[in-house]
Amino acid sequence: MPAQPSPRPDYLPPTAFVKTWASPLGNMLLAAHDAGLMGVWFEGQKHYPALQQSGESGANEPTHPLLRETQAQLQAYFNSRLSCFDLPLDLQSGTLFQQSVWQALAGIPPGKTISYALLSQQLGRPTATRAVAAAVGRNPLSIVVPCHRVVGSNGSLTGYAGGLERKAALLQLEQHTL
Repeated sequence: MPAQPSPRPDYLPPTAFVKTWASPLGNMLLAAHDAGLMGVWFEGQKHYPALQQSGESGANEPTHPLLRETQAQLQAYFNSRLSCFDLPLDLQSGTLFQQSVWQALAGIPPGKTISYALLSQQLGRPTATRAVAAAVGRNPLSIVVPCHRVVGSNGSLTGYAGGLERKAALLQLEQHTL
């Protein structure tokens, strides 16, 4: 039997507005639409979206107000002037389970970390650590929804779609911000 396609493939709908931005940790793709910010990815990271669906692609719109505000807040974050983001988010690209995990990630305070196992327990799913880890890895809003704050049970840096070097750099930045 062939594998079933995922309910939310890694693509941006043609209604998305996109912008690329050169962050201190590498180029990033920012994506938004009317419902809010839908993506912040490091170029080439795992689950980086395809920009086309059925021959169409999102509009390159570097002046879109939400994309400009996202860039401004990310720049303030990298300059240690911002620790929490205030942006309208659209998490609809994920399943209900993924959305619940991403919402939980948003509650991890800057400068703090949590293990995948503890996050699973907090979600009321203590035996679903692997599923929680997979949902963390599919977070479409790098940095803004802080999946980099999730670590292994022994405190080790594991599983960051943008690369472990970036995860370490983000955690280091947050330690200096506090």
